[in-house]
Amino acid sequence: MSAEITRTLQRAAVVCVIILPILYLVIVYYRPGELRQEVPTTQKRFSLQSHLPPPSPCTCPDGSVLLKDHIPKDQYEKVAKRRAKELQQHKARTTSVLSRLLIALPNSPLQYPIQGFTVRPLTTTPIPGLALHAGQRSSYKVSLNVSKGVLTTENVAEGVKVQASFQFENHEAVFPITIKQPQLPVLHDMGTDINSHVTIATKTFLRYPQLKVLLSSIRRFYSNIEVVIADDSFEPEHITGEHIRQYFMPPAQGWFAGRNLAVSQVTTKYFLWVDDDFLFTENTKIEKLVEVMEAVPELDVLGGTVQGNQFYFSLLYEEGEEMEGGCLYRKSQGKFQSLPGYPQCFLASGVVNFFLARTDAIQKVGFDPKLQRVAHSEFFIDGLGSLLVATCDHVSIDHQPKTGNNKDNAHYARFRNPGNSDVEFKLQLHFFKNHLKCVKYG
Repeated sequence: MSAEITRTLQRAAVVCVIILPILYLVIVYYRPGELRQEVPTTQKRFSLQSHLPPPSPCTCPDGSVLLKDHIPKDQYEKVAKRRAKELQQHKARTTSVLSRLLIALPNSPLQYPIQGFTVRPLTTTPIPGLALHAGQRSSYKVSLNVSKGVLTTENVAEGVKVQASFQFENHEAVFPITIKQPQLPVLHDMGTDINSHVTIATKTFLRYPQLKVLLSSIRRFYSNIEVVIADDSFEPEHITGEHIRQYFMPPAQGWFAGRNLAVSQVTTKYFLWVDDDFLFTENTKIEKLVEVMEAVPELDVLGGTVQGNQFYFSLLYEEGEEMEGGCLYRKSQGKFQSLPGYPQCFLASGVVNFFLARTDAIQKVGFDPKLQRVAHSEFFIDGLGSLLVATCDHVSIDHQPKTGNNKDNAHYARFRNPGNSDVEFKLQLHFFKNHLKCVKYG
């Protein structure tokens, strides 16, 4: 190919006219029908796109709960219709053409960027690396096409014509271009000690004696670390002391609403989540958790053990067919591979209520305030695919023994233990919100 044509292709520019913050698009480099008429060939053509069969219904594990059975029969049809509409809108917001399966043809003479090409909206950007590697001939027909945006050329060499799609004989090239604004980094100053690394966060409700014991144990080992408390007790009691921030809520708003409030007030890179009846000991070494998180920056959540109990679980999810929904299996003590360099730690899908977390990652997932009572696994279900979770056994915390009079414990238990209506609500939420057909807790 002549040097003039190569330079012209490399100067081809995309002028982006899309003003959405993020838009993914595909450049399709030819119209095969036009070329087959002009260039006879006996070579068999193969599609670059693998046409996979549509998703089939998933198989519910034995013992699963069929969620549609927990939707009132007289409401099911309307609920299912609303769920289907919401799913399509979700896909429109989140599905990228980058998920389209492309199979590269062998021995293609086309050179083009496979990935990593990003342009800014309303900005002229040269497409790098475009070239044609073909035998010497007197003329070439090369064309270029984009599915969105505007193509222009600059300094076209004399005698060279550039048309509206990129093609050469029976070869085609399909590759994605990302149109988005560059993101500014959001960095956290780690400072010089653990107090600038981590904030301790907790939620309390009707358990001020236990909360005070927890705070006393924290101060025994970490005298200056910041503690954030979300409190939705009926009769609020002010907790005083340095480096303590207590935020009051309307009464009985629930655990997840309190978690959202507490985490929203964290200003450090990490926070350590603890229950209000936990107890710090000599083995509650926050620094060891920070060490692992800093060494493996992809991690978002790192759990420890509570009184030697290293509870963790894996989430096995099949997307399933669109109308029926997916199948989810929460497998207790299910784990994946260990972390490189930390054999005492391994990946999982969810961990116990004692964990160090990356603040901004957790804020993006959030805790669903609709879930007011027992709801821990549901946070990790919402974060599946976006949170990288691990657990370690070399950092632990204790659990306070049950104390107080029977009346106080009974009052708390009425809110702590969900009734049938709470269980039904959670199953209905899984059906609609998580688009599930069935769920199994193992």
